Amino acid sequence: MQSTHTTVPDIIVSGFHALSEPLRVKVLHLLRNREICVCDLCDALNVNQSKLSFHLKNLKEANLVCARQEGRWIYYSLNQSQFAVLQQYLTQYIECSTIVVASYCQDSPSQ
Repeated sequence: MQSTHTTVPDIIVSGFHALSEPLRVKVLHLLRNREICVCDLCDALNVNQSKLSFHLKNLKEANLVCARQEGRWIYYSLNQSQFAVLQQYLTQYIECSTIVVASYCQDSPSQ
């Protein structure tokens, strides 16, 4: 099998990793159109703050959300520019119009 070395930027990998958790996707869905306080996110998702904080930390590390503190409350919003980066990355796959068929392996077992 031919080995190809492909480097995917860490920010892309962390973005897709963050999107692999259903609760995080629900958070992003709620943030689609507006900024939301963490207490309102907890209520809307019916989760406690410590569980939500873990997931928000992952979303922040993936650069998918922005946080703004006002008094004792933290407000979250989408980081639109990071979604644009992920969209641009995925566009490469949409633009693949022709898939090259693999050649047979030379070391294939006898049948």
